[in-house]
Amino acid sequence: MMRLNDPELVRRQYAQEHGLAVRRDSQLRFREGPDAFDVAFEAVAEAEPRRVLEVGCGMGNFAERVARTTSADVVATDLSPRMVEIARERGLDARVADVEELPFEDGEFDCAVANAMLYHVENLDRALVELKRVLGPSGRLVAVTISAEHMAELWELVGYRLPERPFSRENGAECLARHFAEVRREDVDAELVFPDASSVHDYVDSTIFSDEVPRPLPDFQGPFRSGVRATVFVAAP
Repeated sequence: MMRLNDPELVRRQYAQEHGLAVRRDSQLRFREGPDAFDVAFEAVAEAEPRRVLEVGCGMGNFAERVARTTSADVVATDLSPRMVEIARERGLDARVADVEELPFEDGEFDCAVANAMLYHVENLDRALVELKRVLGPSGRLVAVTISAEHMAELWELVGYRLPERPFSRENGAECLARHFAEVRREDVDAELVFPDASSVHDYVDSTIFSDEVPRPLPDFQGPFRSGVRATVFVAAP
């Protein structure tokens, strides 16, 4: 079975923005209920940070929101040169960097953000050590992840069993507690209501699992509902 933190698989998935853009669009258009990224943003904003680091920034949507609506100096990083290019087009200070070996000084940031990316990291403990290192004594890490039950109805529909996530709702607190003194968890559940089979197919085809999903994908009439099961962790040194 595939590993979600296989470096080559992750590299291929995020070499271009199409897949991520499809999933983001689905979340924006079809979600009924709260958004975990809104909860994560509030966790960043309430700390009133002077300097924020986002690792695995993707296309830079979250980092841009922080830069635009707070007074923080924001640095965004990603392993994908294409994602960094898109983030820079948003006017961000974006850099290619590996969360397992961050090119920053000790205590350089008041807040670090890892949105839906820690389960892609090959050496999770090394990444968490690095994230803690670059935070000041009163800093915080805000990390968004998902549950083993995330989109369970969709994956059951297409007959695919998801691999275990190295960092998830179920194990995230334990992972963080190995490195951080305080860990707070907030679950954020919602639903995606896909209007038709085509929108479900587009979502499946956009994912890192696409090549392993049995074909052909099932056809059906009418809307299809699947549960979004996200969690926001806030960890302090």
